[in-house]
Amino acid sequence: MDQPATLVSPASPLEDVRNRIAKAAAIAGREPDQIQLIAVSKTHPAERIAPLIAQGQYVFGENRVQEAQSKWPELIEAHPQVRLHLVGQLQSNKADEAVALFDCIHSLDRLSLLTALGKAMEKAGRQVPCFVQVNIGEEEQKGGCPIAALPELLQQARDADVPVAGLMCVPPAALEPAPYFALLAKLADENGLRQLSMGMSDDFETAVMLGATHVRVGSALFGSRS
Repeated sequence: MDQPATLVSPASPLEDVRNRIAKAAAIAGREPDQIQLIAVSKTHPAERIAPLIAQGQYVFGENRVQEAQSKWPELIEAHPQVRLHLVGQLQSNKADEAVALFDCIHSLDRLSLLTALGKAMEKAGRQVPCFVQVNIGEEEQKGGCPIAALPELLQQARDADVPVAGLMCVPPAALEPAPYFALLAKLADENGLRQLSMGMSDDFETAVMLGATHVRVGSALFGSRS
């Protein structure tokens, strides 16, 4: 007598992304817990974020200080285990607000911002780890420290006592990202940095295989932005 078919529940978007990270890590001979998934919740309201927190996702990314201020304080009060990363460009005049709200900043890319962050951290009595964003494709329209200027900016960060966690990049759109991820990993190694913030919804598996320690995933978790 035939047995009834077993119904298999489809994986949630969060489970799917975590599984894909684990498979990419296995291919690269890495452990999945070496990669931090940052759920990029920009433009998405609190009611879209809460289900991910309920599933055990506690690290989130936002692009804008003002948007984060409007929705995250209440969420963090309710879920103090949440950690918030700023993954978008930061204006120097928003440094105080960024240092007060975020647990990590991924877009340090110039001396003026470094100076503002250093003053904000000293005033707040709070050290916030930063990733230096590198303009890895040398694109004029993008933010990021020029590759040639990276050693000087890292030295200036050390002099200013601003903690640098690692390097971050956004490869050129519509090009194979692997060479750019490999270049960022090489730059990090040359400068004694271990952490790499690279890889988004379309390319995070490639980033994991090339050494990413932090991947910034939005649409694969939340769907298209509003």
